Amino acid sequence: MSKLVIVESPAKARTIGQYLGTDYTVMATMGHLRDLPKSGKGMDEGFTLQYVPIDGKEETIKKLQTAAKKSDSVFLATDPDREGEAISWHVAELLELPRDQLRRVTFNEITKREVQTSIQNPRGLDYPLIDAQQARRALDRIVGYEISPLLWRKIKSGLSAGRVQSVATRLVVDRELERRAFTPEEFWSIRVILNRVKGPGAFEAAYFGPASTGKKTEVKSEAEASALLEKVKNAPFAVRSVTHSEKKRSPSPPFSTSTLQQEASNRLGLAPKRTMALAQQLYEGVEIEGQGLTGLITYMRTDSLRLSDEAVADARSFIGSRYGKEYLPPAPRVYKSKAGAQDAHEAIRPSYVTLPPEAVRASLKDDQYKVYKLIWDRFIACQMQHAIYDLLTIDSVSADEIFRANHTTQTFAGFTAVYETSRDETEDNGALPDLAVGEALTLKEIEPKQHFTKPPARYTEATLIRAMEEQGIGRPSTYAPTLSTITDREYVLREDKQLRPTPLGEVLTGYMKDRFTDIVDVAFTARMEEELDEVETGKKDWRAMLRVFYDAFSKTRDDAEADLQNGRLRIPDEPTDQICDQCGNPMVIKMGRFGRYIACTGYPDCKNTRPLSEATEGFCPLCGGVILKKKSRKGYSYYGCEKNPGCPFMTWDTPQKTTCPDCGKTQFRVRYQKVPICENPACKSFVPEENRGYKKKTETTEEAKPAAKKTTKTTTAKKPAAKKTSAKKTPAKPKKA
Repeated sequence: MSKLVIVESPAKARTIGQYLGTDYTVMATMGHLRDLPKSGKGMDEGFTLQYVPIDGKEETIKKLQTAAKKSDSVFLATDPDREGEAISWHVAELLELPRDQLRRVTFNEITKREVQTSIQNPRGLDYPLIDAQQARRALDRIVGYEISPLLWRKIKSGLSAGRVQSVATRLVVDRELERRAFTPEEFWSIRVILNRVKGPGAFEAAYFGPASTGKKTEVKSEAEASALLEKVKNAPFAVRSVTHSEKKRSPSPPFSTSTLQQEASNRLGLAPKRTMALAQQLYEGVEIEGQGLTGLITYMRTDSLRLSDEAVADARSFIGSRYGKEYLPPAPRVYKSKAGAQDAHEAIRPSYVTLPPEAVRASLKDDQYKVYKLIWDRFIACQMQHAIYDLLTIDSVSADEIFRANHTTQTFAGFTAVYETSRDETEDNGALPDLAVGEALTLKEIEPKQHFTKPPARYTEATLIRAMEEQGIGRPSTYAPTLSTITDREYVLREDKQLRPTPLGEVLTGYMKDRFTDIVDVAFTARMEEELDEVETGKKDWRAMLRVFYDAFSKTRDDAEADLQNGRLRIPDEPTDQICDQCGNPMVIKMGRFGRYIACTGYPDCKNTRPLSEATEGFCPLCGGVILKKKSRKGYSYYGCEKNPGCPFMTWDTPQKTTCPDCGKTQFRVRYQKVPICENPACKSFVPEENRGYKKKTETTEEAKPAAKKTTKTTTAKKPAAKKTSAKKTPAKPKKA
């Protein structure tokens, strides 16, 4: 019998295909096949969604229809989440599969056992899950299509609003406003270096507080610090107490989607979008030497911390054999998922404990290896014994004032033999001498230091994801796309790994807070997510939920329409320290059609503009100057030397931290290629442009130019050509002199 299995991606199809017999044909949809039309809301007044085939998917749909007609059975094996369930439903509709003949299968991990077991136990489509996805899609379409046109008329064309992205932007903006309103407070630290009277053994201690209260006390002014110094500088010191205490640290739970994104950002410097792309590759299957295509991790979109009994047993067996029984806790560790977690899938873990990172290192790309090692290490560590530390605390007293010294020594590695988590921020004064209570000490040095409290830190991608998760904004599958959206649209910028709102983001958020209060309200957005969860479990009708939302929303929209007569909101320019080289006026950062650029404040008398550049960690292979990231006239990112036009070096390839082993110059990464290359023409490892695998273009390619110099005439003339060549995602290589 002929059986057809339909998945989303070719990589997943290849991996699953090798686990099934010759009777099975595995084909990929290449993502969604149907969606709402690009023009209009795509729904009627009763919230019936009007789906149409996605442009460019006609051939894929036709091939699937032909294969389905030739098959005795069709298995829908898309991802095990709302989106995957919806894709299966769209496929079933397009292939006109009878409901009673639908065979839906899901894989928490793509292993031979899991694939074969799931194929033998198909189920029907989960329609409440599909309804929840439709409700989310409808909500996003309503918000996006009814607010965005108002933003174009009130602020700037091309803006967009979204339920989750608007709230995420608000979090970043509110944090920035909090920082501006912050008033620093003074405090002082007082450090002493004490000597033993008998024998060597100087050590450092910090002021703790009065011995009479035994409570930690802050020194809040210079006067208090001076009084304390005067009190103790001529008074004798003695050891008041020596305390040893045992401290245990337990391992962190296995990864969920949000914690994986946070840890990959903190440890590896990977953007959430990149992390999820790598995790998807590891889940769908990677060619492993000696084993073929192998799915290395379980499904990576999950908010659950649950682990299967079999996986835990495998982990404990591995730990016992590699590290010894003393590294095993008496019973398996069980982690409780946060309140509201859907718990449909396990936590993220390796599919095979017996494939440690070092065993697959040669088969993985660098970033794949880093993410796999992170997941494998964290999973193994979560089932290991706690780490044990000896905390030594020595209190010295002078004039009834305590000065405390701490030192921590690890006495048993436990889980840290595999995975080191962040340590407590307790001050460690280094190794301490063996002191006895009552032992006399002498004051060698005393140092007061003034400090000021700092404003709350800006969000990083990791901390913003954590805030979104804690406050119930979005779901595991939405974190990475949301961050990509707000940065790509330049509502928020990444600066030194921190997120800072742009003037555009602040104006947009201010308008949304004023006119669409609910849409950017954290609590309201969290309640909407809870209602979507209720739709998913069958507790709430999705169209009734949309009706309640839309009735209130439409009134808010009408009020915002009436406000349009009050004129447009202005996006303030950002000042810079640059001076115009043509007229001497200050330069500012403006927002143009293709993003931010630098312009002279002397406009219209002076029309000097420059592309907005961002320094990278790379250095020019021709002259050694810093490589800058810039944008071409069409908005593509490219890289050029800071000394341009004096130095002609420009490239589409991304500069890397690594250097060429032959010449020591910065290496570059060509898109879709695994190995970085050298672009130094004087090096024997130099790779010419014609050998870099660029996609060829027949038309003449212009050198990259800053977006600010585009004219209305040029923009209008280029529109038809842009549509004609829209399938070409990789721009041609800019010319070199």
